[in-house]
Amino acid sequence: MLVLITYDVSVITAAGRRRLRNIAKVCLDHGVRVQNSVFECEVSPDQFVYLKTKLLDIFDPEEDSLRFYFLGKKGHQKVEHVGAKPTADPLRDPLIL
Repeated sequence: MLVLITYDVSVITAAGRRRLRNIAKVCLDHGVRVQNSVFECEVSPDQFVYLKTKLLDIFDPEEDSLRFYFLGKKGHQKVEHVGAKPTADPLRDPLIL
C-alpha cells in the first residue's frame, strides 16, 4: 500500500533538530522523499506498523506532529505531479541507467 507521511518537527532546540534528522532517516529507509517533510512509502501492512512504531518512538507529541495518508494499493495512480523536482518511482523507474 502507498502511504504518504508528513511531519512537522520543532527545531528550536538541539533535541528537536536531532528528532528531525532521525525521523527523516527512518522515512528514507522506507520510502522516497517527495518534499522536505513529505515521504511516499510503499509498504505492506506489517511494514507500516513497524515504520509507525519507529516514528512514534522518535517524535515528541508535545512539540511535533506526524500525519499518515493511506492511498492504498493503487495509490500511485492517484498522484499527479506538476512542476519541478519530479521524483523517481522505485517500482516503475529503472534504478540504474
